[in-house]
Amino acid sequence: MCRWLAYSGSPLLLDAVLYRPEHSLINQSLHARMGVESTNGDGFGVGWYSRDGDGTPAVFRDVGPAWNNRNLQELSAHVRSSLFFAHVRASTGSAVQQTNCHPFRHGRWLWMHNGAIADFPRLQRDLCMAVDPALFPSIEGSTDSEVMFYLAVTFGLDQDVPGAVARMAGLVERLGKGHGVPEPLQMTVAVSDGERVWAFRYSSLGRSRSLFYSSRAETVRRLHPELDYLKDISDDTRIVVSEPLGDLPGVWNEMPEGSYTAFPSGPADYVSFSPEFS
Repeated sequence: MCRWLAYSGSPLLLDAVLYRPEHSLINQSLHARMGVESTNGDGFGVGWYSRDGDGTPAVFRDVGPAWNNRNLQELSAHVRSSLFFAHVRASTGSAVQQTNCHPFRHGRWLWMHNGAIADFPRLQRDLCMAVDPALFPSIEGSTDSEVMFYLAVTFGLDQDVPGAVARMAGLVERLGKGHGVPEPLQMTVAVSDGERVWAFRYSSLGRSRSLFYSSRAETVRRLHPELDYLKDISDDTRIVVSEPLGDLPGVWNEMPEGSYTAFPSGPADYVSFSPEFS
């Protein structure tokens, strides 16, 4: 399906995460180890927040494969951010076009998704009818992922991110089963308002797409004191990824089924998550 990452912490150049790691996201676009497809070449996108901006993120998306896009490589070597998203896409059936590439943006929000709504064409009309009419003209593409985003905005993303995502998931579950789709939802989702990042792992089947979060920086420093670059990383630096960027012991932790994480975070690394049925 897709591979993605979300970063929050010390400001750094995008290419430090997108290109330099052993199993970077660009490497995953060609050689994913845990995805349904090993190649994710149906477009890509990055979105980032700037301290000098107005609070809305910048987005760069294209329909070609990430692994040979010179503009992405150039941009990543010069843009520095403390919070950014990146996504490489493997289409589940919708068109390969720029408006279908992640991350999606609305106001200060960024959203990206790996997974699918099963039999989406059967559910699409009913799901779209539940989107706030004032938001509906903002939907530019034809993906289930973008509809999920605008449903979450409709259901109160501005006030309660986990609650809005839970209500979106509950609607997909209810409508899917009403249309005879027994396992309608498969998702790992990342969403940010520029201050925090939330990442969710859930599926109707209970066998969700892979998702991992990095250990706390102080833990990684203690495990790997030989890594000099960790000395400059703030304690609140975290990454969530579809699959690990390398094989260093103790760095990557699998997100449990039916859970979400948020960072900068509190004492718990993750919290349980389930759909909310209204």
